Amino acid sequence: MPAVGKVLIVGGGIAGSALAVLLGRAGVTVDVAELEPAPTALGSGITLQGNALRVLRDLGVWERMSAAGFAFDALGLRAPDGTLLAEIPDARTGGPDLPATLGMNRPELAEILAAAVRDAGARVRYGLTVQAVSDTGEVTFSDGATGRFDLVVGADGIRSHVRGLIGVEAAPEPTGMGIWRVHTRRPKDVERTDLVYGGPCFIAGYCPTSAGTMYAYLVERARPREDVGDKAAHMRALAEGYGGVWDEIRADITDPARINYTWFESLLVDRPWNRGRVVLIGDAAHACPPTLAQGAAQCLEDAAVLAELLLAADRLDQDLFDAFMDRRHDRVKAVVEASVQLARRQLDGARDADVPGLMGRVAAMVSERP
Repeated sequence: MPAVGKVLIVGGGIAGSALAVLLGRAGVTVDVAELEPAPTALGSGITLQGNALRVLRDLGVWERMSAAGFAFDALGLRAPDGTLLAEIPDARTGGPDLPATLGMNRPELAEILAAAVRDAGARVRYGLTVQAVSDTGEVTFSDGATGRFDLVVGADGIRSHVRGLIGVEAAPEPTGMGIWRVHTRRPKDVERTDLVYGGPCFIAGYCPTSAGTMYAYLVERARPREDVGDKAAHMRALAEGYGGVWDEIRADITDPARINYTWFESLLVDRPWNRGRVVLIGDAAHACPPTLAQGAAQCLEDAAVLAELLLAADRLDQDLFDAFMDRRHDRVKAVVEASVQLARRQLDGARDADVPGLMGRVAAMVSERP
């Protein structure tokens, strides 16, 4: 019998949805409290590495995702004028039977996961969060209702409300970079992620997300969020420094509604991630700049490992949470530190930064199951 019979998951994003599917289909009663009024996803597109796809296959959603997204197995490095410098085979970190990478539109990913959560029998309550929670699993919701659960999971993102409620004082830290993303049509020549390190930005890149769409991004030194001004004009000006496919991308940067600007931030909560019967997972416990495209993968791995431990144990105690930490903390720490290291090298102007080497070391680590 599982260690838990009734679980509350606060947050219906990637980590929360994955955990809800894995527990719900095993017969655990799962409630999901999601503050947003409906399934939603911020940003334009997402890059999912093979170790993320491995978990998504275990969730039973791989076929739908494969049909909706754009898979590829290599990474291109280009000069600012568009000249191809290198084509690097990308590591298949999820195993040889999965592609190295899948680009996808975030709203479609959110819809597929929401459907899987419903199919697993979990109950999702939108427009709701928690107002108070005790380490014994007693909860007061934002609508005034109360409940008691065997386990409460804070999967409510980088600015987690649950994290504060249980007295964890960790907060995200800016790395000094800001990223401009635009959701746009896919030029026929774009069949993988290509990156430029140089030109007016630290990074210029793009990722195909479907047969007809992609997202492109430009990374510069962070500016005040309230001072982004005319988003389309600013992103077009930055894109002037890049040629090749960027000529087509730049011409399509016209609608501010399709442009998203955010800071790169990092977070790592010290172990343990639980206080009694309340545990943090995903971005509530750790987050990293997208320099290695491992953020979503690490969230999914949290859900997979926690579900495995809960379903294999016959009671919930600190030993179970310690086992969770033994399998997750150091792995996540290595990913966060490598992601931040790459960003800081660029901020410092280090021209000898071994980007492929750093990517290769992280890929080798995450190729092993957590």
